Amino acid sequence: MGAPAAAEIMVRVDNVSRVFDEVRAVDRVSFALARGRFLTILGPSGSGKTTLLRMIAGFIVPTEGAIHIGGRSVAAVPAHLRSIGMVFQRLALFPHMTAGENIAYPLKMRRFPPREIPDRVERYLNLVRLPGYGGRRIHELSGGQQQRIAIARALVFEPDLLLLDEPLAALDRKLREDMQLEFRRIQQELGVTTINVTHDQREALVMSDEIMVMEAGRVEQMARPVETYQNPATRFVAGFIGVTNFLPGVIAGRDGADLARIRVGSRELSGRCPAGVALAGGREVDCALRAEQIRLALSAEGLRELDATLPATVTEAFFEGDRIVYGVECPELGAAPLRIFDYDPLHRSPYSKGDHVHVGWNASDLMIFPR
Repeated sequence: MGAPAAAEIMVRVDNVSRVFDEVRAVDRVSFALARGRFLTILGPSGSGKTTLLRMIAGFIVPTEGAIHIGGRSVAAVPAHLRSIGMVFQRLALFPHMTAGENIAYPLKMRRFPPREIPDRVERYLNLVRLPGYGGRRIHELSGGQQQRIAIARALVFEPDLLLLDEPLAALDRKLREDMQLEFRRIQQELGVTTINVTHDQREALVMSDEIMVMEAGRVEQMARPVETYQNPATRFVAGFIGVTNFLPGVIAGRDGADLARIRVGSRELSGRCPAGVALAGGREVDCALRAEQIRLALSAEGLRELDATLPATVTEAFFEGDRIVYGVECPELGAAPLRIFDYDPLHRSPYSKGDHVHVGWNASDLMIFPR
């Protein structure tokens, strides 16, 4: 997607780096985020995502580069004077205050007129769907309710920017998934520009307008969730988002404008070339194939509409409720096992360990990445 027009940009990060003891935690990162958009910075531990967020918040000073919020440089603006709301992983709610007093706290610190505070607190309790909870102590609230109070406190003074520092990481899976949808609802209702940091790929895909994937302090890709998932820019992105099988291969030649032929084991397969990358014959590559894009059948005839079919043997099968996860081995592909997801486990008989089957996929599903 194109860069937002200058008048629409809420956050601009230009060539920002941060060095700790000669280690570049963030390495020349640049991006622009339009007003009202929800960006998730996604990456593993140590990728630099939290350091980048804390530089935007003003808690860490960049070693080099510039950060602009609302069109103005914040280099000389301390954290407490930036118009930023934050929700932390530990929430940082005051246990000696009621829920309402926690929400009112940033208003009092910013010297809002006292007569306006009660109505504003109640309005934000309604926004997070906790009307009438203002008088409760923090220990009287569930984990999800505490999350909602933290959101209300971060938004009650109507900041220009909302920053989320892995606020859902400590929740159990069901509550975390519920709160992902709740964060997104609130963000869309208010239209507040939001930057979220997480290592949870589902959270990034569900909540975001855009995803920035980071590794070793650098940006691997920044794109819409669908684009990030369907067209990963690098091998790292393909492996980090979704469950992906990687097959080592060698380029055997071109197969049209967008496809190449790859020798994998004893088979020659056709796969999708990355945009803008020249792949000469004989070059070693990794072929990426997502687990849900592989089909299973008892015979090759059942997969005849697919571009590639191979005999395989089931080595493991796990029922996970909404899907069955299979492991299979294909002798023609060499030693590399394949992980396969079947998302329709209730409408056909499952396969068992030792079953002889066929697997198949389309050439466009096999992504090629140079080593």
